[in-house]
Parts: sequence; structure tokens; C-alpha cells
Amino acid sequence: MPLSEHEQRLLEQMERQLYADDPKLASTLRGSGRSFRPRYQVIVGVIGLGLGLSLLVAGVASQFWPLGVAGFLVMLASGWWASSGWNTSGTATSASGSKAQGTAQSTGGSRRRSGFMNRIEERWERRHEGDD
Repeated sequence: MPLSEHEQRLLEQMERQLYADDPKLASTLRGSGRSFRPRYQVIVGVIGLGLGLSLLVAGVASQFWPLGVAGFLVMLASGWWASSGWNTSGTATSASGSKAQGTAQSTGGSRRRSGFMNRIEERWERRHEGDD
């Protein structure tokens, strides 16, 4: 079910506010930069891990230690390759993200908290004042 125009505007406004309040969290939640190449790296890395494990077991079973060492090295390289693809994050931001960052900078560098964040902070302070 598509969003109405009003809901789309509210969503865009919330995204801009999130980028203004905490750009690092917003970019983490957006997950931009995940594309075909990192998935490919993970898949190839997992296949390499299986191949390396097979070589390691074959080397141990045949008591030919260079094959076991080669299997271990293949596993090590494949694990590194898979993990480097898994943790890839993009640096590109969307148009709404760059607009939100631009508005945050145009307010004189001071970042204003939204009403929602103020309410959360007030509740947190009230809760901890009751504990004392």
C-alpha cells in the first residue's frame, strides 16, 4: 500500500530531522553503500572457507602437512576477504541527507534538538530524579 502525500512529507521531514540530530546514526540506519560487490565478496569468501577447510582436512588425513598449511592459509585469506565485504559502508548520501546536513550547518552550527528528543530527555531526568 503506497503512502499518501502527507505521509511521505512527514517521513521526509523525520529523515531530515534525524540527519540533523545524529548524522552518524542516520547513515548507519540507512545502510547505504551495500551493493552487489560486497555480497559477492561475502559469497566468494564463504566458498573459499569451505575449500580451505576441505584442503586442511585432506592434508591432515593424508598426513601431507603442506596441503594442510595451504588449506589453513586459504581459510585465513577467505575469512578476511568475506569480512572486508561484509563491513563495507558507502560514503554517498542521498539528496535528503545532504539537504538535512546543509540545513544543520546553516543554523550557525548549533544543532537544535527536536521536541521528541526533549521529551525523552525530560522523562529520563524525571525517572532518575525519583531514584535519588
